Amino acid sequence: MFNVTKKSMQWGEDTLTLETGKVARQADGSVIATLGETSVMANVTFAKEQKPGQDFFPLTVHYQEKYYAAGKIPGGFFKREARPTEKETLTARLIDRPCRPLFVPGFKNEVLVMCTVLSHDLVNDPDIVAMIAASAALTVSGVPFMGPIAGCRVGFVDGEYVLNPTVEDMHQLRLNPEQRLDLVVAGTKDAVMMVESEAYELTEAEMLGAVTFAHEQIQPVIDLIIALAEDAAKEPFDFTPPDYSALYAVVKAAGEAQMHAAFAITDKLERQAAIAAAVEAIKETLTEDQLADENLGSAIKKLESNVLRGDVVKNGRRIDGRALNQVRPIVSETGLLPRTHGSALFTRGETQALVVTTLGTGDDEQFIDALHGNFKSNFLLHYNFPPYSVGEVGRVGSPGRREIGHGKLAWRALQAVLPAPTDFPYTIRVVSEITESNGSSSMASVCGGSLSMMDAGVPLKAPVAGVAMGLVLEDDGSYAVLTDILGDEDHLGDMDFKVAGTSEGITSLQMDIKVAGITPAIMEKALAQAKEGRMHILGEMSKALSEAAEFSVHAPRIETMTIPTDKIREVIGSGGKVIREIVETSGAKVDINDDGVIKIASADGEAIKRAYDMIYSIVAEPEEGKIYKGKVVKIVDFGAFVNFFGKRDGLVHVSQIENRRLNHPSDVLKEGQEVWVKLLGFDDRGKVRLSMKMIDQETGEEMKKEEKTEEEAE
Repeated sequence: MFNVTKKSMQWGEDTLTLETGKVARQADGSVIATLGETSVMANVTFAKEQKPGQDFFPLTVHYQEKYYAAGKIPGGFFKREARPTEKETLTARLIDRPCRPLFVPGFKNEVLVMCTVLSHDLVNDPDIVAMIAASAALTVSGVPFMGPIAGCRVGFVDGEYVLNPTVEDMHQLRLNPEQRLDLVVAGTKDAVMMVESEAYELTEAEMLGAVTFAHEQIQPVIDLIIALAEDAAKEPFDFTPPDYSALYAVVKAAGEAQMHAAFAITDKLERQAAIAAAVEAIKETLTEDQLADENLGSAIKKLESNVLRGDVVKNGRRIDGRALNQVRPIVSETGLLPRTHGSALFTRGETQALVVTTLGTGDDEQFIDALHGNFKSNFLLHYNFPPYSVGEVGRVGSPGRREIGHGKLAWRALQAVLPAPTDFPYTIRVVSEITESNGSSSMASVCGGSLSMMDAGVPLKAPVAGVAMGLVLEDDGSYAVLTDILGDEDHLGDMDFKVAGTSEGITSLQMDIKVAGITPAIMEKALAQAKEGRMHILGEMSKALSEAAEFSVHAPRIETMTIPTDKIREVIGSGGKVIREIVETSGAKVDINDDGVIKIASADGEAIKRAYDMIYSIVAEPEEGKIYKGKVVKIVDFGAFVNFFGKRDGLVHVSQIENRRLNHPSDVLKEGQEVWVKLLGFDDRGKVRLSMKMIDQETGEEMKKEEKTEEEAE
């Protein structure tokens, strides 16, 4: 019934297995990849005909984590998987980016790739397994895909690269000083196609070494996919790329000169208008058949690309007249918004980000429900890209994949320099509003985010800047690496290579390639040129913060204290009664961790002190010989009970009230009266013994022996 093909190999610490032919047999390609006990099923289907008038390649990649894979039931009311999580969206992008450039040029049939996590051993991250499964499914499906690709994750510990570190090793790297890198690399047999990383100030050489190490480690996986395809691949889909060379010749002759003139305009909006006019002028010269040709859009785009690329490689001349390694003019400003905790406006050429930092308490931490467990995050970065930023109209809705991906890239770049939660116990939310865009708004978010956090008083280890690099690689091998690329240079170029970091090293690296990969020599040059650009940007940013920013008066103050874990129950009280009373009485927020760390937060310093004192009085023990201020709560024949330490009462015997004989304590005391007492000690039954007569009731100071009266001497 089943025609199963299975291939296995030892990869790192576990066995990698690829299997096809048993499940989802109606899909064009279906592969289940298993590493250890983590299994992901990838299913590929593609349309056998192109939609009429289709002028782009409609590839869609979905990655789904099923909670049953880890033996869990989803949280929430409906108890089923709902909208994609951030991890699912980012992993879908991770698979899409290296695969998309490898489809045969001109292929525009709809392709759907669905990756479903079936089992998770809580050791091997399913994102790498999903990438391998997707590549294998594409390779056996018959779709015109020039793969396969493979991917792996790389860690960096004690100067050594680690292949596929565990989920636990990569979890919250900021709190794990031994781990300095979380790098994902995807590539073909010959070249690297995609890089995504979170790093902790690695040098350019260390990053390049990690990428090279990863490319070496994926080679046996590529061989395994090829071996699977040799036994199980379907017949290649009959597809011949369209030949529109004759149409292109006509388009080029009609509009090359006008297109050159349009690309010579430096202002983005004016240039776009001139390019549109050139396109219209070209169309006016074409016949009806040529206008109806579905390859007309491709021919015009090829002309635009060749005009831009030719000037860059042959003449070293860019659209806006800059040198290849020149960064656009930068203006950095901080403290723009009076009521926010921190704000910055970062403008680089025609790209601008308004970035705002908000400081919160432990109550504001984000709960993340992941397959490998639930955890909290105290650093959030949200990126918004409204249509007006590029002068367009459009639908405004929930964040798309691009916004989530750009926000995560900036998050990775910045979190490497955040202070430890124990040193700065705040929840930090950074929001980047892209107000203008013409290239690398994610890197503008990194620069603006760094400035806004410093404006908010966050003690960053160092400022972080980011720059986007581009590449134009010609068929003859000649190339040019571009610093701080424009939108058109990104759109018509061959590489988008984003590097962020401090003056000491790289904190995040992301690379996407549109050609069949780049060589280590090109990557090395790009990294070196990116470092020059980053150092220049850091210098420009430093002009905005000449002195340390003051902590905003509108931000909450947080003070921490640590109590014995066996006292937590007493602070919380039955049903939370005590903690609620502390919060209501003091006016401060109080957050208690299981390890006994208490965070007290309020914009009012006095509220923090009141809460601190109330908690201290509960958890601390009174000290023998110490003087306390108390209140008389009950008077009896033999003395008075005084509440002197939190809720703790003690007895002042009638003989310890004054230095004279009293008929009754009520002669000098009344309930509710405040008095000073000294803790004499505890009797055999643990009862507290207090004294008033040793203390000057006006000053609260202990009286010296010579000040005592004759009655006491008798």
